Amino acid sequence: MQLTKFGHACVRIEKDGRRLVVDPGGLTEPRALDGADAVLVTHEHFDHFCEETLRRAADSNPALRIWANHSVAGRLDGLGARVTPVGEGDAFTAAGLDVQVYGTWHAPIHPDIPRIPNIGFLIDGALFHPGDALTVPDSPVDTLLLPVHGPWSTTGQLIDYVRAVAPRRSYAIHDGALNDVGTAMIDGLLGETGPGTGTLHHRLTAGASADLGRDRGTRHVDCP
Repeated sequence: MQLTKFGHACVRIEKDGRRLVVDPGGLTEPRALDGADAVLVTHEHFDHFCEETLRRAADSNPALRIWANHSVAGRLDGLGARVTPVGEGDAFTAAGLDVQVYGTWHAPIHPDIPRIPNIGFLIDGALFHPGDALTVPDSPVDTLLLPVHGPWSTTGQLIDYVRAVAPRRSYAIHDGALNDVGTAMIDGLLGETGPGTGTLHHRLTAGASADLGRDRGTRHVDCP
C-alpha cells in the first residue's frame, strides 16, 4: 500500500492498481483526484471538502464513488447512488480496500463555535485518517495520519493522542498553515527530541510518497 501526500489534509492510497483519495479540499490541487476510483470525505470544512472539485471529478469519471458523512453527502445531490452517506460503526469497501468508520464530531474549537459532524476512516485495517478530531479507534492502527496543526488542538494534546492510539508510525497531515519554523517545532516535539510517544513520526512533502508495506523510509516521487 502506497501513501502519497497532497495539499494540507489530503492523501491518496494506492493498492493493487486502485486509488483511494481522502479529503481533497480547497487547499488541494485537483490533480490529486486523477485516476481515483473512490473518495472519502471526513467533514464539510473547506480544507477537507471542495464540492466543485468533486463534482468535476465525478463528471469526468462516471465510475468514481464517494463516501462521506451525512452533511457532506447532502451537498452532493444529483450524483445519486454514487454518493454514500456513512457514520460511526459503518463498514464498506472502497477502491478494493476495506474501510471502517469511527467518530462523530469535529474537535471543539471554542464554546461559541457550533461543532459539526466529523468521521474518521480506518483503511485496510491499518491506516487511520481522523479528519479534524482526536478519535481513538477500538482497533489497532499501524499508520496514523496525524493532524499536526489546527485551531482545535495543542501539540501536548497530539502527544497524548499518539500515545493513546499507539500506532507503529505516524505521518503529518493538516499542516497547510504552518511555516518552516512551526513545522520544525512540532516535528521536534513529536519526534525523538520530544517527551516521547513510542511512535516513529514522519513528514511527507507535497507530492511525496511512502511505501507502507515496508520499513524503507520515505520515497519521494513527482505527483502523476
